[in-house]
Amino acid sequence: MKLTKFLPVLLLCLFFLKPVTYAQQAAPLLTLEDAVSIALKNNYNIQLAKNNTAISAANVSIGNAGYLPVLTANASTSSSILNINQTRSDGTVNKIPRLHNSSDTYGPNINWTIFDGFAMFANYDQLKQLNKLSQVQQRDTIQSTLASVISTYYNLINQTQQLLALKEEIQISRLQLRYASDRYSVGRAAKLDVLNAQVNFNTDTTNFLTQIQQFNTTKINFNRLLVRKLNEDFSVPDTIVIQNQPVLADIIAQAQKSNPAILASQINKRLTEINLKQVRALRYPAIGVNSGYAFSNSTTPAGFTQTQNTKGLNYGLTASINIFDGFNQVRRERVAKLQINGAGIRASQIQQLVETQINALYIDFLSGLDLIRVGQSNVEIARQNLNITLEKYRLGNITPLEVREAQRNYLDAKTRFFTNQYQTKLSEISLKEITGNISLN
Repeated sequence: MKLTKFLPVLLLCLFFLKPVTYAQQAAPLLTLEDAVSIALKNNYNIQLAKNNTAISAANVSIGNAGYLPVLTANASTSSSILNINQTRSDGTVNKIPRLHNSSDTYGPNINWTIFDGFAMFANYDQLKQLNKLSQVQQRDTIQSTLASVISTYYNLINQTQQLLALKEEIQISRLQLRYASDRYSVGRAAKLDVLNAQVNFNTDTTNFLTQIQQFNTTKINFNRLLVRKLNEDFSVPDTIVIQNQPVLADIIAQAQKSNPAILASQINKRLTEINLKQVRALRYPAIGVNSGYAFSNSTTPAGFTQTQNTKGLNYGLTASINIFDGFNQVRRERVAKLQINGAGIRASQIQQLVETQINALYIDFLSGLDLIRVGQSNVEIARQNLNITLEKYRLGNITPLEVREAQRNYLDAKTRFFTNQYQTKLSEISLKEITGNISLN
C-alpha cells in the first residue's frame, strides 16, 4: 500500500491544524503587564470595591459622628371656619356664622447635643475604623482579582506548552505513519502496522483539537476577567519562569503586616472596643441646648384681640440621664465585653489559619521546585529514548507498540513537567496573594 492512500486523511488533519497554528501566530501578544493594567481599569469587582471605599471615606465626618448642631427651618400654618354662638354675662347673645381663624408660625431652630457621654468621639473613631476596613477590603479585592488574572494567564501559558507538546506528538505520529507505509510498500511490514500508525495519528490529532477547544474556552474566561470583548483574540508566551526560593520567616512576617484577613480581624476587634465605649456612654447624662427665632401671625375675629403678630428669640437647655432601664444597660455592657473577647479569639484563629496556609503553600512550592528539576531530566531522557526507538523502528528492529510506548512516555514526561511548572507557579502566586504582595513576575 502506498502512502498516497492516506493523503485524504492527512490533508483533513492538516486542514484543522493549519488555521489554528496561523491564528495563534497572527494574534497580538498580550503581556502580563498589559493584562493587569486592563484588569485594574475595567474589572467590575475592583470598580465596586473602589466605590464602596469612596462611600466609607465620605461617611467619615464630624457631622456624621454627632459633633455639630442641627439647624432647621420650620413653618406651620393652620386655619379654621367656625360658627360661634356666644351668650355674654349681660345676657346678650352674639352669633357669628362662618368665622375664619388663622395662625402662621415660621422661623429657624437649632439643636445641639453638647455632651452625650463621649459617644460622639466613639462614633467618629468608629467611622474611621470602618473606612480603614473598607480600604483593606478594597485591597483584598484587588489582590484576589490580580491573582485570578495572573493565574489564568499562566494557565494559558501552560496550555500553550501542552499544545506545542501535542503538535510535536502529531509530527512524531506522522513520521511513524510514514515509516510504516514505506516498510509496507516494500513488504517489510504488515498492513496492521500501517493501520495502527494511522489510528495513533488520528488520536493525537483529536487530542490536539480537544486541547485547542479548552484553550479557547480559557481565553474567553480570561477576557471576562479583563472586561473586554469575550471573543477578542490574543496570544501569550510559552515559557513560565519560577522565582527564587523565598524565606519562610519573611513570608510570615510580611503576612502579619499586610494580609487582608489579619488586618480585617484586627480592625473588627477595634470596632468591638469602640462599641463598648458607645454602650457605656448611655450611663452618662445627655445635655443639649436649643434655640430659635420665631415669627407668628394669628387672626381671631371673635376674641378680644382680633390679630396678633409676634417675633423673638427662644432658647433652652435639656438634660436627661438613664436611672433604671430594667438592667438592660448592664446586659449591653456584658455583651459588648463578650464581643471583644470573641473578636480577639477570631483574630488569633485567623492568624493561625493564615500561617497554616503559608506553611502548606511553602511546602507545595519547594516540592514543585524538586519536581521541576526531576521532570526536566525525565523529558530529556524520554526524548533520547524516543529518538533511539524511532530509528530502530525505521530499521525494523522493534514493533509499533514499542514506538507508541516511547512516544507516550515522552508526551507524559513533557505534560508532567509543564503541569509541575504551572502548579509551582500557582503556589508562588498564592504565597504572594496571602502576604498582600501580588507582583507581575
